[in-house]
Amino acid sequence: MSMFGTNIDVKSLGKVAVLMGGRSSEREVSLMSGTGVLAALQSKGVDAHKFDPAEQGLDQLKVQGFDRCFIALHGRYGEDGTVQGALELLDIPYTGSGVMASSIAMDKIMTKRIWRFEGLPTPDWRMVDSAEATRDALQALGAPMIVKPARDGSSIGLTKVMNADECAKAYELAAQYDAEVLCEQFIAGDETTCPVLGTGAKAAALPVIRIVAPEGNYDYQNKYFTDTTQYHCPSGLPAAEEAEIQRIVEKAFRTLGCRGWARADIMIRASDRKPFLLEINTSPGMTGHSLVPMAARASGVSYENLCLGILAMSTLDGEAELP
Repeated sequence: MSMFGTNIDVKSLGKVAVLMGGRSSEREVSLMSGTGVLAALQSKGVDAHKFDPAEQGLDQLKVQGFDRCFIALHGRYGEDGTVQGALELLDIPYTGSGVMASSIAMDKIMTKRIWRFEGLPTPDWRMVDSAEATRDALQALGAPMIVKPARDGSSIGLTKVMNADECAKAYELAAQYDAEVLCEQFIAGDETTCPVLGTGAKAAALPVIRIVAPEGNYDYQNKYFTDTTQYHCPSGLPAAEEAEIQRIVEKAFRTLGCRGWARADIMIRASDRKPFLLEINTSPGMTGHSLVPMAARASGVSYENLCLGILAMSTLDGEAELP
């Protein structure tokens, strides 16, 4: 992995748009990610430029002669397959997963259905459409229970419910962000995340990161704007546990048809040390607090080479390397 991002002919990459900002609830974080990626690519001699889809139409990519895109958008209209579909129609290669994998991975319920079908461990869940159904889910899944929007990222709209009285408020909060609300069994234990780089048979997991948040509360604020959350990489987990997490993350990535890069979140249940997949992000954060760059550094890849390597894997669905 230490060779990642080296031996790349920068000139062959052409004129590159770094897509950032956009219209999702994660616009602020996307601008932070995109600014970092843009500076990294420019430092490597790439002809890279900022492009905010909230400020100009994607058709301008063709008009302005861009050859490829680095997608640093997060959330809806960024990592949910919509931008990917537009770039397919424009015939402009882009970083990360294609239309279908992006769309599925953005939808936590669809992701969990596929993982469960493939025999991958993921916490039990219920899809709900009312406060009453949320209370029924609590009875079925037990407390504590996580209530969250089915298709939003960065822990936005998420509540940890301890009893039936909290269900209505939790449902209403999640429903503000998505018509589909997911109730998920809470797994008590170590919180970890693990990035994957590559495509098909060459996709490989990076080192696992163990996350220790204040009072175990890894929320939006702690993710991006505070320094109290601790990230351990190397994880300090037993080698066999780390290897098992990497194995299921690689399988989870391939099962959804992801490519280029992604980052999966995994809980390790304290009672029996069993890992559970929570979700996978197909356009992970690339800010100063972000976790993919941290895991890459632990395997000898600089932030600049990471950005360059991800860009060099940009492609279109029809041209993607088959597994």
